[in-house]
Amino acid sequence: MKRVGVAILGVGVVGGGTFKTLVDHREFYQKTQNVDIVVESVLDNNRERALSIGVPEEALASSIAEVVANPNVDIVVETIGGCGVAKDFILAALRQGKTVVTANKELICKFSHELEREAKRNSCGLYYEASCVGGVPIIRTLLDGVQANHITSMMGIINGTTNYILTQMAQSGAQYEDALKEAQRLGYAEFNPTADVDGFDASYKLSILSSMAFHTKVPFAKIMREGIREVKATDIAYGKELGYTLKLLAIGKNTEKGIEARVHPTFIPSTHPLASVNDSYNAVFLTGDAVEDIMLYGRGAGSLPTASAVVSDVIFAATHSEIKYSTFKNTATASPETKFVANFESAYYVRLSVEDRAGVLAKIMGIFGKYGISIVEVAQKGKENETDDRVPLIVITHKSNENAMKNAAAKINASGIGAVESIVRVEK
Repeated sequence: MKRVGVAILGVGVVGGGTFKTLVDHREFYQKTQNVDIVVESVLDNNRERALSIGVPEEALASSIAEVVANPNVDIVVETIGGCGVAKDFILAALRQGKTVVTANKELICKFSHELEREAKRNSCGLYYEASCVGGVPIIRTLLDGVQANHITSMMGIINGTTNYILTQMAQSGAQYEDALKEAQRLGYAEFNPTADVDGFDASYKLSILSSMAFHTKVPFAKIMREGIREVKATDIAYGKELGYTLKLLAIGKNTEKGIEARVHPTFIPSTHPLASVNDSYNAVFLTGDAVEDIMLYGRGAGSLPTASAVVSDVIFAATHSEIKYSTFKNTATASPETKFVANFESAYYVRLSVEDRAGVLAKIMGIFGKYGISIVEVAQKGKENETDDRVPLIVITHKSNENAMKNAAAKINASGIGAVESIVRVEK
C-alpha cells in the first residue's frame, strides 16, 4: 500500500480539523482509497495548542525549513491564512517539490499565478478545494463534474456570515447592526467583520470560481463589489411582500458581450432554490449549456466541513499521479482577449420617498422612461407616521443597464419631488 506523508502548517480551526480528520480516518482511507496517509509533521507557533489536540511532540517542527527538508513529507497543507508568511511557506514547499493543499482564498485569488508557476517548475501539485465554499465540493465539480459544458452563469451564496445576518433580518425584522452583533456573539462574524460584510471574502471566491468556470482569468480587480452594511430591514420586508428574498450573491455570467463578475445584495424570487438557503449555509447555482441547472449546498465554513475539503484534496493528490493545472492562462491580470461587462443589465427594486400629492408618480415614471427604464410593478405604501410629508414608493423594473439606473436615480434626487432611498438589483 502506498504511504503518503503530510505536513500541516497551522492547527487552528481548519488545521486542527484537518489533523483530527486525517488521524481518525486513517484506517478508513486505507480500506477505501488504498493509501496510508500519515501526518508526519506539524508547524504551529503555539506548541501547547498543537499538543492539546493530540499532535505527538516528535511530529512538531520548529521551522518551515525543517518541514520541507523532511523526506517523508510528500504533501504540505497550509491553513495559516493571509498573504504573508503563508505565501512564503507555500513557495518554500513547492520549491522542494512538495505538493501543496491550501484553504487560503485570498492567497489563491491574488497569487495563484505565482504559486502555479512554481508548482509547474517543480512538477508538483497545487490544490485549493477548501478555499471556496467550505465543505461544498464546488471546485472538484467545475474541474471534473461539468467539464462537458460551457458554463453560462453561476450564482452563489458563498459567505456564511452575511447569509446568517440577512437571514436574521428577514426572519425577526432585526436591523443590520443588531443582527451583526448577534453573529459576532455566536462566532459567525469576526470582531472586525469588514472582509465579510463588505463583500471581500465573496469576491475572492468569485474570482477563483469564475476563472475556473469560464476558463479565463477573472482578477479580483474586475469584480464589482457591494456589501450589506446599507441593507435595511424595511427593504427586506417590502421585498418579501412582493415575493422576493434578499441574499448577498456572487454572480458570474459569461455572455456574448463579455464576462460579468459581481458581488452585491440581490433580490431573487422566493421560489428560487437559493432563497431557501439560510443561516450560515452556502450554495452555488450553476447553469451549463448541456446539463442546464445544478445546485450544490452545504456548510460554507467550520472546522470539520472545511477540513473535509482539505482532506479530499490530500486524498486526490495521494491517489493521482497526473497533475492538473489551470485550464486557462493563469496570469496576474486578465487576458487582453477577455472582455468584461461593467454596465451590466439587471432588473431593479427601487424604494423612493416621494411627496404625497397628485402628479408626483407621473413625474417619477417620466424620469425612468427618459432613461429607457420600463416598470413592472409600482406599490405606494402608507406614511410611517402622521408627521411625515412623504410616503414610500416601491418600484420593480424590467431589465435595464446599471448606468441608466444610476443616472435616473441621480435625476430623481435632483428633482426635489422625491429621493431614492435604496436600490437593490433583482435576478429572476
